[in-house]
Amino acid sequence: MSNLLLFWTFFKIGLFTIGGGQAMIPMITTDLVDIGAVSLEEVLNFIAIAESTPGPFAVNIATYVGMKMSGVVGALAATTGVVLPSLIIILIVAKLLTGFMKRKAVEDVFSGVRSAVTGLLLSVFCTLLLSVLLGVNDILSADSVSPDWIGIAMFAAVCPLAFIKIKGKKLNPIFFIIICAALGVLCYGLCDHFGIIV
Repeated sequence: MSNLLLFWTFFKIGLFTIGGGQAMIPMITTDLVDIGAVSLEEVLNFIAIAESTPGPFAVNIATYVGMKMSGVVGALAATTGVVLPSLIIILIVAKLLTGFMKRKAVEDVFSGVRSAVTGLLLSVFCTLLLSVLLGVNDILSADSVSPDWIGIAMFAAVCPLAFIKIKGKKLNPIFFIIICAALGVLCYGLCDHFGIIV
C-alpha cells in the first residue's frame, strides 16, 4: 500500500469517524483487513496498544498501522490523514456554524448521529468480545470456537468492578488497564512457563 493510499484511507476514516476513536474500528476492519493490508489479529493488537498508551485512540492506531505498513513515512501519512478532517471541520464549525448550533434541525442531526455511533460502538464491542474471548473472526463463517478461558475469567472478574463506586465515583480506567496488564503478564506468562495451552 502506497503512502498516498494510506493517507487517503485514513483521511476517509477520519472524515467519517464520529463519536470517538473506537467508532473507527469497523472502518479499519473494512478498509484494511478486507484488502489484506493487515490481519484481524494485528488490528486487535493495535487496538490493545492504542488503548493502553497515552494520546487519542484514533491517532495512536493510525500511527501504529502506518508504521507497520510503511515505516515512519507511513506513520506520518496515516496520522496526518486521520487528523486532517477533524481539523478542517472544527475550523469550519468555529468560523461559520457557531450561530446554527442551537437550531432544531442541527440538534436533530446530532441526535441521529449519536444513535448511529451507539450502534457502531456496540458492534465494535461485540466483535472484539467474540474475537478476543471466543476466537471467532467472522461470525457468519464461524466453523469452530476456541475460547480463551483465561481471558474470559479476567473479563468476568474485571467487568463488575466497572460498576463499583467508591465515595460516589467510579474507578479510573487507568486502574483497569494496569490490573488487566498485570493479570495478563501473570496468567499468560505462567501458562507459557508451564506449557499450558489456553
